[in-house]
Amino acid sequence: MGLLFQGSAGRAAALTFCSPLRKPRKNSRMAERRATAAAEPDFLQFNDLACETEGGKVIFATDEWFAPAKNLLKREPPQFIPSAFTEFGKWMDGWETRRKRIPGHDWCIIQLGVPGLIHGLDVDTSFFTGNHSPYVSIQATCLDELPSFTPGEDRTGMAATAAQIAAVAKLSSEVWPELVGVAPLQPGYAERCHNYFRVSSRSRVTHLRLNMYPDGGIARLRVFGVGQRDWSSIPANQDVDLVALTNGGVCLGYSDAHFGHPRNMIGRGRAANMADGWETARRLDRPKTLKADQQGILQVPGWEWAVFRLGHPGLIGSIEVDTNHFKGNFPDSCRIEACLLTPEEEARCVQTRWNSGKWEVLLPPQKLRPHHRHHYSKADLTPTRPVSHVRLIIAPDGGVSRLRLWGRPRLVTGAPANQSRASSKL
Repeated sequence: MGLLFQGSAGRAAALTFCSPLRKPRKNSRMAERRATAAAEPDFLQFNDLACETEGGKVIFATDEWFAPAKNLLKREPPQFIPSAFTEFGKWMDGWETRRKRIPGHDWCIIQLGVPGLIHGLDVDTSFFTGNHSPYVSIQATCLDELPSFTPGEDRTGMAATAAQIAAVAKLSSEVWPELVGVAPLQPGYAERCHNYFRVSSRSRVTHLRLNMYPDGGIARLRVFGVGQRDWSSIPANQDVDLVALTNGGVCLGYSDAHFGHPRNMIGRGRAANMADGWETARRLDRPKTLKADQQGILQVPGWEWAVFRLGHPGLIGSIEVDTNHFKGNFPDSCRIEACLLTPEEEARCVQTRWNSGKWEVLLPPQKLRPHHRHHYSKADLTPTRPVSHVRLIIAPDGGVSRLRLWGRPRLVTGAPANQSRASSKL
């Protein structure tokens, strides 16, 4: 196993923000409308590379007395049940170690589900109010070979064995470069539980070491970034999902994400439920009485949109738009636009919230059905050149669970995608 990093990365400054949506609620469908995105760092729109649903897992932890470290990677927001206890103490929805009475500090090793470039982290201490870890640091590396050991399923009430400590010592994780230097954590009250750290990993990351000083609890760890893979291993005549999270696809902008973020659409497999998709609020400019054209498509003045950068520029040959679970709240119709952008053009589009660009129609307007996988072949698409970005437009509003763009990678000079050969394969 080898380290990809050369030297140590600079320490990242902690950014702690208030979150208006952190108050517990009985029904997430009744969530408050997000007032503004200005209070949150922009890296939150990237993919969570460590999420358990994307294959992330904890492969080692020094101690898991009150709650196991695997909870850190849960997709669902943390919850608190006042009456819940185990034989080891209070049940907590996070990772919590015992009060340390021996030298040292607690730490764990996390294997990312999708190796890639990391842009930011959220160390969430939700509900750990008198028992949170006071300080944290995070180290990172890229291993040529993935470790085969794992601490097991249920580790509550346990600590690492001598054999596990000896096995993990071979990784030399104590000398991995720092992404985040030792930094204080805020306790898990609703208005300050999110501890954000902006980082810039210039090298591909496969594993993290999360250090707690000296002990305590952390509810969740979100690792926001962009997947990176070795495209030279893909045969030229093989179709791949160019927008998939695992292939480096990433959401770069959207009009509304009231009930679900559009990045969910490029996740693995089919959606588990409505929360595992993109869903907007109902538009307030809907006509009082709806009318349709000859194709049955509703004639409405507004629409919602989400923009994605492909993991690699390519020729798109088929598309899937899945409205799985969206039965009474699916969009009436959709269309897809595409373009080829340089890094400079992409930066300008981001600054203008995608009001600029060189969009061309890839998929003309299509009537959608509830809870259904819509497949569009090459015959349904408008002939186009290789593209690097796509914009999914839904009218007037609603939810889409998955978006798949099947095509063949093409080398394009100057495109802002992960088309160069990665230092290590996925």
